Amino acid sequence: MSDIRLFLQEKFHFRPREIDIYELALTHPSCNSENRTKHNDYERLEFVGDSVLGFVSADLIFKIRSEMDQGLMSKLRSYLVCSKSLANYSRELGLVDYIKIGHSITKEQLFKSDKILEDVFEAMMGAIYLDLGFDTAYRVIKSIIYNDIENTGIDQIVDSKTRLQEEIQSESRDAVKYILVNEEGPAHDRTFTVEVMFNGIVLGRGKGKSKKMAEEEAAKDALSKRSV
Repeated sequence: MSDIRLFLQEKFHFRPREIDIYELALTHPSCNSENRTKHNDYERLEFVGDSVLGFVSADLIFKIRSEMDQGLMSKLRSYLVCSKSLANYSRELGLVDYIKIGHSITKEQLFKSDKILEDVFEAMMGAIYLDLGFDTAYRVIKSIIYNDIENTGIDQIVDSKTRLQEEIQSESRDAVKYILVNEEGPAHDRTFTVEVMFNGIVLGRGKGKSKKMAEEEAAKDALSKRSV
């Protein structure tokens, strides 16, 4: 029994039929040049896994978050399957310990790379689907993302500027305005201060290393004060 076979049994509670497909899901493209191979990596499996993951996450969100409208469901799915989220799932599951890489990539670079870890997670879900079918893939994906679907708050998936504008527009057609009130620091390290206003009233104030960040902080401040 190979290490990956034992890992799959302990982590996902199933016995793989074709172990080669899982080893392929854990092989980075950098191995091709060294082994003089072609497509002997996770990229094709990643393509399949991305589609399976998208459908399963949508189905689970629809069933679990019945209070959400279509827009919020789309935002939650995007949040769950974004590069950072999938990379974190790979880290939490321990997939990083089984990935085969070429000499051009170090273990440290591998662990820090959200893109590689995202791709591997998708490839692994694709491998499960192709080896054991949709029901097993569904069960495994559900076991990984269920808690996040159930517990992710709206404030985590909708930025503060959008939330503030939606709250304002529920009562008025007028839009809030973001006013830059201060800039400080050297050119390479500026700090911006922004106030968000509505009908001449300052709702909140925020600082950030970019105007966009300062606007987001100002909106967050306004929401926290329940100014609207």
